[in-house]
Amino acid sequence: MPEQLDHAFWEARYRGHSTTQHPQPNPHLTVEAANLTPGRALDAGCGEGAEAVWLAAHGWRVTAVDFATAALDRAGQLANLRGPEIADRIDWLAADLTEWTPEEHAYDLVCSHYAHPVTGAETLLRRLAPAVAPGGTLLIVGHHPSDAHSAAHATGVHVTAEDLAATLEPDRWEITVAETRSRTMTHGSHQIELRDTVLVARKQR
Repeated sequence: MPEQLDHAFWEARYRGHSTTQHPQPNPHLTVEAANLTPGRALDAGCGEGAEAVWLAAHGWRVTAVDFATAALDRAGQLANLRGPEIADRIDWLAADLTEWTPEEHAYDLVCSHYAHPVTGAETLLRRLAPAVAPGGTLLIVGHHPSDAHSAAHATGVHVTAEDLAATLEPDRWEITVAETRSRTMTHGSHQIELRDTVLVARKQR
């Protein structure tokens, strides 16, 4: 039966989950951010820190936010393994994205990957969008409604790129990507097909 992904769920998941493999950055981030000029980045819902560490390794100064302290503990350990030149470029912040408001126009890149706020993905986007600096980029990755894997594990986590794009003011944003992408992930000994919603938008100067 699908679960409610609340704060207690994530704390328990990160404290109880053990792995010998380091988490890998989301492939949509590595593709979309590859040609961006490094600056300040906000990773909203950073989890175990794979995206924040990847950004720091590529020259970004990162603010990484999550409400699960267990996740931030694991993320900090991952960053430290990469050395101080990377770890020192990341500021870890424990905060609930449904309540915390980032500084306006402060970040050249604002990204979020599979964040599941109880208020919904569109509401989260409205909270994050003002933090993007003029000329900056907003990247949201979520679970598409056709994604069977996420549907089997949680409720209320799905969104389309069209719904996300519709929340942005068309005179202030250029939508560069709004699509559904398929990819395969290895989970134990199984291959799982995922259907991801990807939105990339650039704020007008």
